Amino acid sequence: MAPLRTLFEWVQAFPTSIAIRESLDLYSWILVSHVISMCTFGGLVLMMDLRLLGIGNMRTPFSQVYRTLLPWQIFFMGCSAATGLLLVYTEPMRFYGNFLFWIKVVLMLLAGVNALAFHRTTYLTVARWDLDNGLPFGAKLAGGIGLTLWAAVVISGRLIAYNWFIPR
Repeated sequence: MAPLRTLFEWVQAFPTSIAIRESLDLYSWILVSHVISMCTFGGLVLMMDLRLLGIGNMRTPFSQVYRTLLPWQIFFMGCSAATGLLLVYTEPMRFYGNFLFWIKVVLMLLAGVNALAFHRTTYLTVARWDLDNGLPFGAKLAGGIGLTLWAAVVISGRLIAYNWFIPR
């Protein structure tokens, strides 16, 4: 972990990192932007995953829900990722030693793997199950795992501020 710590310490000393960290308003605006984009992204994920679970919006074919929501999901995921990276860029050493930050990173990676696995497997047969009320197991599994992982991302992200896993 020494090279990673060195990288975080190096970024911590960047003039722009210091300027944002010491700004009276900019850090707050980045944080608010992160929360708004994360909440919007989370709501879109919730709608998609509830449809995959067969709970929500069952009158609309999944492919239509997918075509409508996916571009917005990608946009707000990008906004959330950009603002999240800016937050880490601003205070990298605050995040480096925070166990919950690393849990959040791992959970986001797992959520990405879940989405990729769904798109590379179950979604390939969407034409067969699109209008069917009996969704395939893979769709339900992807929806359930996605909801669980993204909820855990939000929870761990929110708890980062409290640092209760850091030895004092």
